[in-house]
Amino acid sequence: MTATGTIDRPLTHDPLKQALMTPHTTSELTPSKAASATEDFITTGAITSRQNRTREMQLIPEALARAHMADRLREADLDRRAMRLVTARRMQRRAERASLRARRALAMAVMH
Repeated sequence: MTATGTIDRPLTHDPLKQALMTPHTTSELTPSKAASATEDFITTGAITSRQNRTREMQLIPEALARAHMADRLREADLDRRAMRLVTARRMQRRAERASLRARRALAMAVMH
C-alpha cells in the first residue's frame, strides 16, 4: 500500500484538502481507497470544526507572543520606575550635601 500522505507528513496542510479519518476494515483497504476519504464522510460541520480548530491553533502562538510582550513591557516599566527612584534618591542626597556645605560656609563667614 502506497499512501500519498501520512499522519506525520500530510500531503497538504490545508484543512479543506485533508482527508478525514474514516473507519476502515481490512477488506476496504485497497490501494485506490487507502489515500482518499469517501464523499459520504465529508460534512460541512466537520470541515468547519476542523477549520476553527486549526485557526485557534494558529492563533495560540500569537496570543503567547502578545502575553510575553505585555510581560516584557511591564518589566521594562518597573525597571524604569526603579531607576527613576534610585536617581531621585541620589539627587536628594547630593542636594542635602550641598545644603550642608552652604550652611557651613555661611556659618564660617558669620564667625569671621
